[in-house]
Amino acid sequence: MQVHADRVSVTGPHGTLLPPTSLTVAAGQLAVLHGEPGAGLTAFGLALAGRFKPATGTVTGPSKLREVSAVVDAPGVSEPDGALSLSVVVGEELALARRPSAKEDVRRWLAANDVGPFADTRFENLAPVVRTRLLTALAASRKGVELLVLDTPDRHTSDVESWSSLAVEHAERGLAVVVLSATTPVSALPFTPAVAGELTQPEPRQCAPLPEPEPEEDPEGEEQ
Repeated sequence: MQVHADRVSVTGPHGTLLPPTSLTVAAGQLAVLHGEPGAGLTAFGLALAGRFKPATGTVTGPSKLREVSAVVDAPGVSEPDGALSLSVVVGEELALARRPSAKEDVRRWLAANDVGPFADTRFENLAPVVRTRLLTALAASRKGVELLVLDTPDRHTSDVESWSSLAVEHAERGLAVVVLSATTPVSALPFTPAVAGELTQPEPRQCAPLPEPEPEEDPEGEEQ
């Protein structure tokens, strides 16, 4: 599984929100894209997940890219209503994932993820590390998901390790993971990021082992 954004740009009513940007990520890899805060960066993430048509450029990937992608916590798009309780948010996310989402199902999920005591807590009052961990876990649990796009988790916290280690964890499981970063200084990121507005980018970090190459066969069909 590989997704490639080629010269993708985003425009708004008053001009360019994101200049042409290229990025490639594959199964088991983690890419961090650093850019200016705002709608342009979010729109790039949505385009990468097959949910937004860019002004220019193309996104290539699986034939049903939208169905195998999940955008986590995108402002104004998939960001939960902060006034809702944790249990309500989890119930909605479980239903979105087409998993059992009755009250008892939600209670079990919260307990399994060590947040049972926070069931009635307003979502906006959760610690940033808990917020990002839970939303990412819920998105990754959707059937068939192969690509996760985490939208600016650094807008909630300056603790880079809290979201970068989480991203690595999901990439190690074989998912393609992209983190959009806006407020963290480039020097504080865990590795050299891709940069919005650039066409030539550093290679994503390979987190999952590469598959073993298939054995070669000689002309008579026998393995070497």
